[in-house]
Amino acid sequence: MTHVFSLLVENHQGVLSRIAGLFSGRGYNLDSITAGPTMDPSITRITLVSQGDDNIITQIKKQLNKLIDVIKITDLTYLSSLHRELALIKIKAQPRQRGEIFQVADVFRAKVMDVGCEIMILELSGSSEKIDDFAAILQPYNILEIARSGLISLERGKKSVKNGGE
Repeated sequence: MTHVFSLLVENHQGVLSRIAGLFSGRGYNLDSITAGPTMDPSITRITLVSQGDDNIITQIKKQLNKLIDVIKITDLTYLSSLHRELALIKIKAQPRQRGEIFQVADVFRAKVMDVGCEIMILELSGSSEKIDDFAAILQPYNILEIARSGLISLERGKKSVKNGGE
């Protein structure tokens, strides 16, 4: 089963490397890892997506908790939370196809970021499934490249870094 972990870590050099090393050193599957600053410059939020049975997930949590720079781990898998991903998609678009592509982008609430003589770049944020569906619909227009951010997630409700998790 896929699990989404939200980690708060001290913003020190090498923390992300140690976390990734923990996964590779133990052979755990890491589907995506995304890191960015929080409102507190001394804290970084890392979103990890991993797969495994209950035993593996328990071991992942235990190993992450052993890392000195990890402040808090939250398994968002069963909690009410928001999950989003960002994608940039470069497609080959002949001038006669652009109208159709603009319509498809509008339906998915994607943004057209760049239009060239033969190339368009579209931006879409949403669930991983939404991005997969958008890419499938764009496939006939000859997708040249896709760049995806990996998942970012936040738990719904009052809890936050700023108010001490209450």
